[in-house]
Amino acid sequence: MLTASFILPRTLEAAVGHAREALTRLPAVIQNPDMAVAMDILKSGAMGAATAVAPLAFAVMLVGIMGAGAQGGIRVATKLFIPKFNRLNPFPGIKKMLGTQSLWEGAKALIKTGVLGVVLYLTVKDLLPVLLTAGQLPLGALLTIVKDTVLTLVRYAAAAGIVLAAADYAVIKKKSMKQLKMSKEDIKQEHKQQEGDPHVKGQIRSRQMAMARNRQMADVPKADVVLVNPTHVAVALRYDPMRGAPRVLAKGQGAIATKIRELATEHRIPMVQDVPLARALHKGTEVGQEIPAEFYGAVAKVLAFVMSLKAKGSAAGTHRNPNPTPIPTAA
Repeated sequence: MLTASFILPRTLEAAVGHAREALTRLPAVIQNPDMAVAMDILKSGAMGAATAVAPLAFAVMLVGIMGAGAQGGIRVATKLFIPKFNRLNPFPGIKKMLGTQSLWEGAKALIKTGVLGVVLYLTVKDLLPVLLTAGQLPLGALLTIVKDTVLTLVRYAAAAGIVLAAADYAVIKKKSMKQLKMSKEDIKQEHKQQEGDPHVKGQIRSRQMAMARNRQMADVPKADVVLVNPTHVAVALRYDPMRGAPRVLAKGQGAIATKIRELATEHRIPMVQDVPLARALHKGTEVGQEIPAEFYGAVAKVLAFVMSLKAKGSAAGTHRNPNPTPIPTAA
């Protein structure tokens, strides 16, 4: 409306000019009726009207597209052209009428009506004295006054509409952002979906640890010796010359160490009590790996002691290492 109020005067001037030109050609047609000349006047009149109205229509269309794009972008909703019978269902519309959105729309309608009423009153208030004395004014001057008053009314109404539209846009945007915000429960659920449920992850971790314990317990019967501390720590070792240095088959402390000792007793695997070496191996090695080089000498003495026990036929059970080797501090 505001754009149209500035372009409309020029549009009217152009339209009046084209109409005056067409009217000046009519007397000649009346004196000498000719269908071709009449159609030419009609054609030029229609073209003149289209030429006069085109800037107004184009400007209003351009401003409308820009306004829509500024609010939410421009999207061609082709799906809306597909007919759907559920759009004829009145119940969703009734439900919307009873919601908070309908209350805001009703408030907007009342505010717009009130603002336009005030604008109309302030504009017409100054026009009424002029109309009461219109008989004293030339027709052209009166039309000019009425035109200016109408344009002022349209511009004030358009300015008020822009202010109301800005307020409405702010309210709707705030409401939409509030609806898009995620609740704490939604955030927790999304975190679970992205990172995994902590309870499920804990259960999986527990199962993995249980499976690892079961695998190393299954390897205990293959051990050549179990180093103990004497009850808190246990490390099962196996030495295969074809595979290099001795390897750790199983290790643990507390309940796991107790289980390793029980399996060693059951399968008659010798257990050697060497507190420093058992602690150092438990801390500095991993299951399935070879022992570090700094433990070669100490473990070699333990294996030699076990071989001497086996030669005597008394390897089973728990034995104290008669020849412990000091363990380096770095271990």
